[in-house]
Amino acid sequence: MPNAQITIREKKLGLLIRDARLSERRSVKECAEAIGIKPGLFLAYEEGRRAPSLPELEALVYYLKLPISQFWGKETKSDSSASTDELDTTRLISLRQRMIGALLRQERNNVNMSIRHLANETGITSARLNSYELGERAIPVPELEVILHVMGSRIETFFDQSGPVGQWMNSQRALQKFLDLSDEMQSFVCQPVNRPYIELAMKLSDMSKEKLRSVAEGLLDITL
Repeated sequence: MPNAQITIREKKLGLLIRDARLSERRSVKECAEAIGIKPGLFLAYEEGRRAPSLPELEALVYYLKLPISQFWGKETKSDSSASTDELDTTRLISLRQRMIGALLRQERNNVNMSIRHLANETGITSARLNSYELGERAIPVPELEVILHVMGSRIETFFDQSGPVGQWMNSQRALQKFLDLSDEMQSFVCQPVNRPYIELAMKLSDMSKEKLRSVAEGLLDITL
C-alpha cells in the first residue's frame, strides 16, 4: 500500500531530521526559522506527523551544513557543524517548489502517464497531484518518493544543482570524492609541482581513442 509506505517514510524521515538537528545543537525554533516555517510545523516533521518538501529539506541541510544523503542513508550521525551564510530561504523554497512541480509534470509526460493513473497508483488525489505540478503546494518528501517510484524516476534527479544550496551540495560531493582517494593520491594532487601532470591527464581524457593511439605511437617513435 503506497499510503502505508508514505507513513513509514514520514516516521523515519522525522527521526533523521531530529537527529540532524540535535547533532548540530540547534533548536526547533532555529531550524524552523532557517527554512521559513513555524516551529509547530517543524516539530510535526520531527514527530513524523507531517513531512517536509524537498526544497525545505535542501534548505535544512544547507543550514545545518550536512550532506543531503543524510536523509537517504543508514547513518544517523552527521559530521559538520559550521555556520552558514544568510539565505533568503522563503524565496528559494518557493522557487524550488515551482521548479520541482514543472520537473514532475515533465517526467510524467515523458513516461506518458495521466494524472488519474498516477493518482490510482500512489493513492494521492488527482487534485493534489495537479497542485504539486503547478507549484501551488509543497510536496512532502515521502509523497515525492512514491510518485517518482511509480514513474521509474530517482529522487536524486530532483536535487538542486545550480542554486546556492545545489552549489554547496556539489562542493560537499567533490570533497567526499577527494577524501575517498588513497592517502598517496591525495598527497599527489595537493602538491603544486604535480599540477601539470593532472592538467595533462585531463586533456588526455578528452581525446578520442584514435587521437590517443596517435599520441602513443608518437611517443614510441621518440623513445625507440
